[in-house]
Amino acid sequence: ACLLGKNCRYNGGHSQLNELNKLDVEWIPVCPEESGGLGTPRPSAEMQGSAEDILNGKGKVLTNKGKNVTQEFIRGADKSLQSGLEVGVKTAILKSKSPSCGIGKIYDGSFTKTLKTGDGIFAHLCHENDIECISSDNINQIKKTLAKLK
Repeated sequence: ACLLGKNCRYNGGHSQLNELNKLDVEWIPVCPEESGGLGTPRPSAEMQGSAEDILNGKGKVLTNKGKNVTQEFIRGADKSLQSGLEVGVKTAILKSKSPSCGIGKIYDGSFTKTLKTGDGIFAHLCHENDIECISSDNINQIKKTLAKLK
């Protein structure tokens, strides 16, 4: 949803990719964090452990204030996944570095803007359900993939 201009990011803003609005496709906007019950704006959050660890109860998601928001992140990822599966989504374009939507690189949990290898929780669930995930940083891949879907 933030990539389409909805103000749902943790800081109350969006990360609109103008290129997305120019493409002739039907979008299913979701914000896993809002779907999980977190408000906007909200404290920033980072994963302590991998998405798999978190889903298996071995990791957690904490805000920069130290609040545990793991269940909200899991609930939101599950709800967002179900929304996509219900309508047959095959591809998801997700916000880079996010603890929900990051693909390949996410913040490491130290709140120092340091990146580590890994996926956000929603991205992980999408991969597990054979939904192709493309990072918002990769506009060329977005265009190529969407051209194939037409």
